[in-house]
Amino acid sequence: MALSGPYVVLVRHAETEWTRNGRHTGTTDIELTDAGRRAAVALGPRLRAWSFGPVLSSPLSRALETCRLSGMAERPQQRDELVEWDYGDYEGLTTAQIREQRPGWDLWHDGAPVGESAAQVGGRVDRVIAELAAQQRDSAVFAHGHVLRVLGARWLGLAPEQGALLALTPGSISVLGYEREQRVLRLWNDESVADAS
Repeated sequence: MALSGPYVVLVRHAETEWTRNGRHTGTTDIELTDAGRRAAVALGPRLRAWSFGPVLSSPLSRALETCRLSGMAERPQQRDELVEWDYGDYEGLTTAQIREQRPGWDLWHDGAPVGESAAQVGGRVDRVIAELAAQQRDSAVFAHGHVLRVLGARWLGLAPEQGALLALTPGSISVLGYEREQRVLRLWNDESVADAS
């Protein structure tokens, strides 16, 4: 297969207390746990194998801290488009808690009241993809689980809702790239560096 660059390396921020407990963490600015900090440091050797041009990050502290601790950039280029999905009224709740109020709820199809739909998140990440696709060098993106899943789906030309098929673990690495001119997934949800506890 003729894979070619440039590549886009996606890094989901490492563990927070809320990710550990399965709580929807959108715009709430939560720091990494001690285990999350160790996992972020452990990402460094793997990421230093790349020679990145732009390093982009969500402005939320858990993404910025993962970027800094991994040694990628003290001051990454912050993009509001990379903030996690706005869960609105469901912020801080687990899926089980939400389904007690709304049986059968599915974020990907139902969105979040007073929050965002998948289409709205897709509109945000499309702007980031346009920026990444114009790069001549490899790029790194530090952000959050759901927004990166939407970004992965949109990179492939899929509907934002198809991000449901692309599970991501905290502290994981994924790589987007090309096969000739076709956008492809080169690597997805690599957790091999995430277990640093």
